[in-house]
Amino acid sequence: MSVLALQLAGPLQSWGAASRFARRTTENAPTKSGVIGLLAASLGIERGDDAGLAELAALRFGVRIDQPGARLRDYQSAQHFDTGESMPLSERFYLADAVFVAALEGPAPLIERLHAAVRAPVYLPYLGRRSCPPSRPLDLPDDQSVHQDGDLDAVLARLSWRASDWHQQRHCDRASVDLTVLTEIPPGSNPTSSVQGDVLRDQPLSFDVRHRRHGLRTVRTTTVTVPNPHARPRPAVAAPVPAHDPTTLLESA
Repeated sequence: MSVLALQLAGPLQSWGAASRFARRTTENAPTKSGVIGLLAASLGIERGDDAGLAELAALRFGVRIDQPGARLRDYQSAQHFDTGESMPLSERFYLADAVFVAALEGPAPLIERLHAAVRAPVYLPYLGRRSCPPSRPLDLPDDQSVHQDGDLDAVLARLSWRASDWHQQRHCDRASVDLTVLTEIPPGSNPTSSVQGDVLRDQPLSFDVRHRRHGLRTVRTTTVTVPNPHARPRPAVAAPVPAHDPTTLLESA
């Protein structure tokens, strides 16, 4: 198996897993459905092509939270084009200034095809919603995107920290940082007692607008430690200032 690693960074991101009606929420990290949709758009797979989607949905997925960002709430109003009637006010939630590293594990030929697609996409990729374009290239610099014969967990543990410079500098007093990692547990296996497991409904089954369908998948939460390139050595502890009593000279006079 090979692993494809992508950086997901932008002013705004929104990764919904349970959005309904007028309230469009976002998860704290990219969903598998959202990232698979990004890759499907890059390949030019149409929404009704369930067979093409199934090939991508079979990939194992994981994501590392390099920069959590801040949750932002927005409101959206609209009018019906024909009647002019006002539509219900809707809430939209976003992640501002967040950075993630997403990774997918699968057959080497498919991983290579996906890597080529994100570098020259057929349709514009976006970070969860069309109003959220990426601010960086999706592929990592220095040929860090494709890892032949790699393991998804190992790749997410060793990749360099992709947070913004200003965010890294905020932690300059620390030589390393702990990052949260969410990885998919393959069907049929159970998380160990020492690892937290959660169930999410973001396994894409169909993106057809007439019957969008998503299945359940199990996700485990772990932590990895990566070095901070902006770490600064702490100054040496200064010698204690000797006690000073100005009346000493007067007493000896």
